[in-house]
Amino acid sequence: KGGATARPFITHHNTLEMDLFLRVAPELYLKRLIVGGMPAVFEIARNFRNEGMDTTHNPEFTLMELYWQYKDYNDMMDLYEEIVRTACMAANGTLQIKYDGKEFDLSKPFARRSMADLVKEYTGFDFLSMDEKQAQETARSVGIPDADKLDWGHCLAAVFEEKCEEHLVEPIHVIDHPKSISPLTKTHRADDRLVERFETFINCKEMSNAYTELTNPLDQRERFEEQVKAREAGDDEADMMDEDFVAALEYGLPPTGGLGVGIDRLIMLLTGNESIRDVIAFPTMRKK
Repeated sequence: KGGATARPFITHHNTLEMDLFLRVAPELYLKRLIVGGMPAVFEIARNFRNEGMDTTHNPEFTLMELYWQYKDYNDMMDLYEEIVRTACMAANGTLQIKYDGKEFDLSKPFARRSMADLVKEYTGFDFLSMDEKQAQETARSVGIPDADKLDWGHCLAAVFEEKCEEHLVEPIHVIDHPKSISPLTKTHRADDRLVERFETFINCKEMSNAYTELTNPLDQRERFEEQVKAREAGDDEADMMDEDFVAALEYGLPPTGGLGVGIDRLIMLLTGNESIRDVIAFPTMRKK
């Protein structure tokens, strides 16, 4: 388990007499390969998250993850757009497509906006000028439950999800996320409350997640420790401590860019399917 904010499935290995976890993401192991000297690596990975189901979520899904030495999140934005355009042209022979009753021109560069800027545009709230108490009061005012228990970053992310995602119809990279919700991401070069991370949205749905990777082992250990505290306080989606991964960073992870692409959602977009069940051969279903 590790590499994403998600609840894992737990199983047991009888011979080794140990509990194991179905992976929620391949991230921590792929980055070990970069530490080991591979200049770039990718995997088209089946992942498992013990969470809710809807038209865009299935407990078992396909994710393409890649890591590339001496790249950052700006390079990953360029790469993701290239991937989408190449796949769209191969599937449809055009970069102008229709989806969910809307027309999209994927030949245009995707917009790039910070999460805080989008929150300010759609709500009028300027989180970058707030302290934690003000952020909690703002989150409470828009109906975020238990806002008093959230830190500044979680308040910003919660207000973004509640008030902004519904407006993100055209392709857009939402950049510069709060540090506290991004435990594996490099601190932003201009604001240490933020990290160099983006999520791509098309038709109001998240399509990719990417970072400039955190390479400092001391910082990574502190981030994991914060995640452990959150888990002990009841957040069962928080990361666990991974001593082996911290040890790998101590050997040395070069500056690295990482990108995760939701394959199923991309196929939905390119084939005009509005339910993830229509692009998975054996989706998880209730018993008859």
